[in-house]
Amino acid sequence: MYVDSHCHLDFPELQAELPAIRQAMADAQVDRALCISTTLEAFPGVHRLALDHDNFWATVGVHPDNEGVREPSVDELVELAGLPRVVGIGETGLDYYRLGDRSPAEMEWQRERFRVHIRAARRTGKPLIIHTRSASADTLAILREEGGGEVRGVFHCFTETREVARAALDLGFHISFSGILTFKNAADLREVAREVPLDRCLIETDSPYLAPVPYRGKTNTPAYVPFVARQLAELKGCTPEAVGEATSRNFERLFGVPARG
Repeated sequence: MYVDSHCHLDFPELQAELPAIRQAMADAQVDRALCISTTLEAFPGVHRLALDHDNFWATVGVHPDNEGVREPSVDELVELAGLPRVVGIGETGLDYYRLGDRSPAEMEWQRERFRVHIRAARRTGKPLIIHTRSASADTLAILREEGGGEVRGVFHCFTETREVARAALDLGFHISFSGILTFKNAADLREVAREVPLDRCLIETDSPYLAPVPYRGKTNTPAYVPFVARQLAELKGCTPEAVGEATSRNFERLFGVPARG
């Protein structure tokens, strides 16, 4: 019934517990998950999860926060995106939140990495998984420059304003909500979620991070994505099951994944 559209099951704290996590997913009616790549070095492990389990899929990309890792080329991303069960490019994007003593002007390497991912998405026709934090203006500007209306995808773990949401929707992107939607201090985000059409919404955990209430502060897993669905259902005035069905169909259309069952 539910799909976790963004998780990191290759991270050590989840990989070691994978059998128990998969059982908890089944018990919670979470029947599929998208395993997200954050470095090229880690991609083989992400891909292996998708190859070994018929309800997992994978992406390929390098997270904007990761420094000192192998830089992707367009050709390499295109090649890896052609492997079985790889359905997206990313996660990619821009993050100016942890600049330290640097300025956004000094993050040209990050902007160039983002452009590489967009170009790979254009060549493959596969969706982009976008991470943006404290950088929405540059994220949208580069998408418009490089995407040319030909790139689709999702703004994952959305925490931006309604104006950013509207701009993303206008570019043809989906918006994905995480456990942050359940946090007490996320009233503004809930108002944004209320306005995003359900046929453009996805739900995710971003596990092992951002566990929803009532598990906030604990290790997150895909089994908790129904709590995000429940919060979104409350905002939409429908049932969690309706949110699960709608977001599952959205996931299938966006990533080209067949319907379950």
